Amino acid sequence: MARDIAIDLGTANTLVWSRGRGIVLNEPTVVAVNQRNGDVLAMGREAYSLIGRSPGHITAERPLRGGAVTDFDTTSRLLKLLLQRVGVSRFSRVRALICVPSAITEVERRAVEEAALQAGAAHAYLMEELMAAAIGSGLPVQEPIGNMIVDVGGGTSEVAVISLGGVVTVRAVRTGGFDLDAAVAEHVRTEHAVAIGERAAERLKIDIGSAFPQPEQQQVEIQGRELATGMPRVVTVSSEEVRGAIDGCVASISGAVLDALGECPPELAQDAITNGMFLAGGGALLRGLDARIARDARIPVKVVDHPLEAVVRGAGQAIESFDELKHLFART
Repeated sequence: MARDIAIDLGTANTLVWSRGRGIVLNEPTVVAVNQRNGDVLAMGREAYSLIGRSPGHITAERPLRGGAVTDFDTTSRLLKLLLQRVGVSRFSRVRALICVPSAITEVERRAVEEAALQAGAAHAYLMEELMAAAIGSGLPVQEPIGNMIVDVGGGTSEVAVISLGGVVTVRAVRTGGFDLDAAVAEHVRTEHAVAIGERAAERLKIDIGSAFPQPEQQQVEIQGRELATGMPRVVTVSSEEVRGAIDGCVASISGAVLDALGECPPELAQDAITNGMFLAGGGALLRGLDARIARDARIPVKVVDHPLEAVVRGAGQAIESFDELKHLFART
């Protein structure tokens, strides 16, 4: 029997929480589509493996960019496949709680709701990712205390101060993990005259990338296509290069934190200074990001446990205690 579910519909990854069972799905937010007939050939990890490797008529698409639905039809089909995979059909009559960035527009929120309903959910509710991340991180969001949370995702980075079950101050920039990958790829292209793919750039970021100087400098070899000849070429890239390449993106994220602090009421800002801010999302795994933000903002920064799962865990808690926590859902 299908159960109520919570979905972290991220730009990079989608996670699903099933009531009473916990996290039941964690897949890349990618769909492989046959452009000739519009059929969906694969989703998740299988589709991700096709990025840069498929023929021209088969495209591996990310239907969400910047945390927003850029392709409604593909997003609807992705949600339908996700729901089918966790045992939901149009006869199940489940409630679906979907996490969305605070930066998206009212139209984009409606698009997410409509996509979930078309996919088979009987009722669709929305919760802001920052609120879900704060709940999933164990912060006392319903207390009169300033809880500062930073969620660095694939397409957006958001900062909020939460108190008494509401978002007091929020700042968002459409800069995230994909922008870091693009910056790395552009650096290799500019400095080494070699083109590398999205997956290779992400690998470089994960293996040797950092936002703050690290004790050990590392180097890795990466293979790409030489721009001048079109031939394969191997180049060596250092961790210092990668850090310099992504510095502009990291500065944008850090700037959003400073802006949020600047707009926060003094009493709540003092709570954040005393208790520190909490870093969630996939971007929290970037080496030294917590140290960089702590240096710029001059307050302690803590990476939450399981930062990739913080949002879906918080939404899952809301589903498990639906009646008690439904007042925290986003109004649409």
